Amino acid sequence: MANEREQLTQPRFVHLNPDWNAEPNAPCVHLVAESDTVSVSFLLNPHAYDAEDGEVGKLTFPSCRRWRLDATNDEGWFAGRGRFAGVAPAWGEFYEIVGDDPTMDALDWEPADGSGSRHFLFYFRDEAFECLAGDWTLTRLPAPAA
Repeated sequence: MANEREQLTQPRFVHLNPDWNAEPNAPCVHLVAESDTVSVSFLLNPHAYDAEDGEVGKLTFPSCRRWRLDATNDEGWFAGRGRFAGVAPAWGEFYEIVGDDPTMDALDWEPADGSGSRHFLFYFRDEAFECLAGDWTLTRLPAPAA
């Protein structure tokens, strides 16, 4: 009975990036927060997905209520450290977290002006990004001219 109760309270991770991802070695993450919109830009992975060298992915989160960027990296996550180590299905992916997250209010969040309540998480190589927002979009930007 206790195991069933634990399973019901575990969050569910919906994988959002099956056909694209951030560059695994040096994604060069850049975050911009303006009013109720947060954008996270990063290099796309041209090694395992359909992306050009230097192509940038830009995730935009409208109606963002709060966001955080922390120093959880791949080594820490695989060593069992980090908020969702051992719970999230895989490192280096973009998820929507559905369900209870009892530790969320104990974290340091940056406030934003929106009212969104969908919970997003992206594990980059050297940091993890989380936000509560209304939705998300991905824009692909060409590599800068050499």
